[in-house]
Amino acid sequence: VNDLDFRLKWVGMLHRSKRTPGRFMMRLRVPNGIVNSDHFRFYADCVEKYGPEEGVIDITTRANIQLRGVKIEDAPDIIDGLHKRNQTSFQSALDNVRNLVGNPLAGIDDLQMVDTRDLCNALNDLVSLDKVTGTRGNPVFGCLPRKFNIAVSGSRDDFAHTHLNDIGLQPCVHQKTGQMGFNVYLGGYMSIKRVTEAVSANMWISADQNSVVALAEAILSIFRDEADRKDRQKARLMWLVEKHGVEHFKDKVISKIESYGRGAVNDCAQPVPTDKFSRRELLGIHRQGETSKFRVGIHVPTGRLSVEEARDIADMADKYSGGEIRLTVEQNIILPNVLESQIDDIKKELPFSTGSRLSITPGMIEGNVVSCTGAQFCGLALIETKKNAEHFGKKLEQLVKVDQPVRIHWTGCPNSCAIVQAADIGIMGAPAKKLDPVSGKMKAVPGCKIFVGGKIGEEAHLSLDPYVSGIPLDEVDLIPVLVGILKEKFGARDR
Repeated sequence: VNDLDFRLKWVGMLHRSKRTPGRFMMRLRVPNGIVNSDHFRFYADCVEKYGPEEGVIDITTRANIQLRGVKIEDAPDIIDGLHKRNQTSFQSALDNVRNLVGNPLAGIDDLQMVDTRDLCNALNDLVSLDKVTGTRGNPVFGCLPRKFNIAVSGSRDDFAHTHLNDIGLQPCVHQKTGQMGFNVYLGGYMSIKRVTEAVSANMWISADQNSVVALAEAILSIFRDEADRKDRQKARLMWLVEKHGVEHFKDKVISKIESYGRGAVNDCAQPVPTDKFSRRELLGIHRQGETSKFRVGIHVPTGRLSVEEARDIADMADKYSGGEIRLTVEQNIILPNVLESQIDDIKKELPFSTGSRLSITPGMIEGNVVSCTGAQFCGLALIETKKNAEHFGKKLEQLVKVDQPVRIHWTGCPNSCAIVQAADIGIMGAPAKKLDPVSGKMKAVPGCKIFVGGKIGEEAHLSLDPYVSGIPLDEVDLIPVLVGILKEKFGARDR
């Protein structure tokens, strides 16, 4: 039991014993969320044999990939295939550093402040590459007190959601030297017992790779050696920061960095811009600066891809973006570097036609739905989320219209893997009761609590208290509540 349900997590194999016994979810490591068409075809080949219900590919809220339905006897071939493609599943679960999140527009954005691609790859190597053997799987950071999240933002948009991570790096120019760097934020995380935003470390680090890696190594080393291993509910970084106090913890980090003798450059936190800035949209067709190339954001409902859809994406990537595919924390896809002369053609592609799940121009409600795995596969989930999220998103789109995108996130339990507290409207699985017409008594049914008013970007803020609780998931019960919230809080109007 320990081998199946525990130890295999170290290599990214998570047994779904409660929902699909004998089947595993395999989580990958995809630094900065950048893959290619060969990867996508390989993912499709890996899960095709498991059938359309269990053999699916999920894009996660860390711009990562999860393969569903995997059997243990197939794992060695999948792992070998990943390693041949410079990918791995090792150290993607258990008490390890999770996927390195960066800027999905890195290298193609005229408003970019830092190109996060090399930084995410370097940080990924720090935590998952054995320097002695040159192979994936690094024992130095392979047994942390708890899981650990790192996000590196590349612009003021903060597409990486740094405030939700143990280490969040927000780009900022040094006031005196003009050198580009990052203000450092620490301790953001979500769990059943506690949800908290990252706090400023009052620290700035140069954006060069040497300094960023030294910072991460120092923080991880202190966390590994000093965090509470006796109580998993108090083992995340924030508890250690609070134990020492922010300034004392910062001093420990700087001392550790200096002990490396690598010349890493750091200072106190630097002033951030105060002029108004609006976070940009990733879905749809957008010109890449002053070039003749465009980025095309593709909506993938709830991040779930069938084998056929993954192959369609691979074909379009080969045709339009040189094979490159980028993933976002909203569980969508970007094809970069599409030529202006190809824009009309890509709009006409069959996978984007009426009736298809994939879309370049989804509605402002259905196009901004995010979902955790849900009860189909996850034993912790109280409700099914993927199918409900997609269904209710479409239904709301049919009923009302809004003038701006409204982000609706679904999560199956209080662990909040879909980050409902950061959503405009967050739906969390929870107990509910409904009158049973047969017995005339109140009966327990699948239900939810709803959070309203979370924010992302430069005005990032978590909505920690439920707006309403105990709402049954039946359409007749939930739809009126959601429509009411959309009208009251987001100016929705009846269609």
